[in-house]
Amino acid sequence: MEYEPTPTSAVMEGQGAYNQHAKLQAGGAALALPLLEEATQKIPLDDQDQRIVVADYGSSQGKNSLAPVGIAIKTFRRRFGPDRAILVFHVDQPENDFNSLFEVVGSDPSSYVSGEPNVFPCAIGRSFYKQVLPHQSVHLGWSSYAVVWLSQVPAKIPGHFVVVRSSGSVRAAFDRQGAQDWEAFLTLRANELRPGGRLVVVLPALNDDERWGFEELFDHANSLLSEMVDQGTLGADERERMVLGTFYRRRCDLLAPFQREGKFQDLTVEACEVSLLADAAWTDYQHHRNKEMLAAQHAMFFRATFMPSLASALRDPGDAERRHAFARDLEAGLKRLLAQQPVPVHSYVTTIVLAKHR
Repeated sequence: MEYEPTPTSAVMEGQGAYNQHAKLQAGGAALALPLLEEATQKIPLDDQDQRIVVADYGSSQGKNSLAPVGIAIKTFRRRFGPDRAILVFHVDQPENDFNSLFEVVGSDPSSYVSGEPNVFPCAIGRSFYKQVLPHQSVHLGWSSYAVVWLSQVPAKIPGHFVVVRSSGSVRAAFDRQGAQDWEAFLTLRANELRPGGRLVVVLPALNDDERWGFEELFDHANSLLSEMVDQGTLGADERERMVLGTFYRRRCDLLAPFQREGKFQDLTVEACEVSLLADAAWTDYQHHRNKEMLAAQHAMFFRATFMPSLASALRDPGDAERRHAFARDLEAGLKRLLAQQPVPVHSYVTTIVLAKHR
């Protein structure tokens, strides 16, 4: 049956929920900070009065952007002094919770604006699969856990909602979409980067065995969706439409555009590292041995990150009461299943650093 591709729903749960429960993503971004600092040290500034532009592609609600943007600002300050104006553009979809972003940037004790009168945060409500900043205006680009989201969902996934559990023509459709979107993202960023600029991208990854670390968590959620259909709280048609527009790439997928000529759209690869991210919640569990606490942490990570995309498949996604009931029931079911047999969520992360030729 023909499926009409639909725009992906990649907005995180609002009201600051993503800021509160996206500690796993923060851990993955932290692995990339040394590479980010190294990349920032290499960026040339020719004009002494030139404003520095930092672009945060896929900022969500801002909490996980504070550390990387702060590292970049400190590095620029060491090189060029305190007087250079620095503009920070946080880019995300129009539906993003920008109120929470500006609240955390303005009031968090660890905010990059603290003690920095010449740093100016801004926001752009537009998909990064479009041009979001002027040609050759960006010195440093940063994107963490955002490019895993595709521009559109190319196919339904029979029996599941995540691409890693698909095969055949469905998997092939996601593979094509994933390759097209990665090249589109690179092309747009190459256009926006200044010559000599750097782009650092952090992504959840697949290892060589096609594992990404979230197998048990996603399979539990999938079984709960089937239970909800059986119980009549979720329609079979709604369940069929529930597909996450995520695509987990291997290292070779990220490097593929650069294979023919050693560069792509004037971008070259300076580093591409795959790391294992240990589950911090599991480390804590080894000490407190509280199954319910561990289950709650994993369930809330799932809810804050993926629940809005699943809920967008409900017949009336604007029905706030129905969306809330769906999220509440799925969260409660996850806590129940995860507490029965605790397992760690050790995941894989890739950091790729790209430079634009001068």
